[in-house]
Amino acid sequence: MSTKLWAVGIILFSTLLTSTAQLFYKFAADKLSFNILSLITNYELIIGMMLYAVGGVLLILSFRGGEVSVLYPLFATSYIWVSFLSIYFLGEIMNPYKWIGITTIVAGIVLIGFGSKKTSTEGVGVI
Repeated sequence: MSTKLWAVGIILFSTLLTSTAQLFYKFAADKLSFNILSLITNYELIIGMMLYAVGGVLLILSFRGGEVSVLYPLFATSYIWVSFLSIYFLGEIMNPYKWIGITTIVAGIVLIGFGSKKTSTEGVGVI
């Protein structure tokens, strides 16, 4: 089964949703209190949970359009999204090690993309 472009698009959108959800979790954690009233009125927590749920459903739907071994590693782009979102919204600093990590993730995704190309099985006996 070859991976369809729409499935890749849904995976990437799903990573954006789940990364945004993690940002909302961070905001929610700042005012988190473990009592029922505080939990149900913590709108950042609720929004984060909803975004994560929608992202999870989209992830599952995208698996219908391709190989899990190709699509799921694309989910690693969520680390990249979280890094950029945390710089912009939280004022976090990216040090060289974080940039090396992001570069490694991108390189891995590219290699997986190249590895997903159909390979010839001519001359290989299948029993």
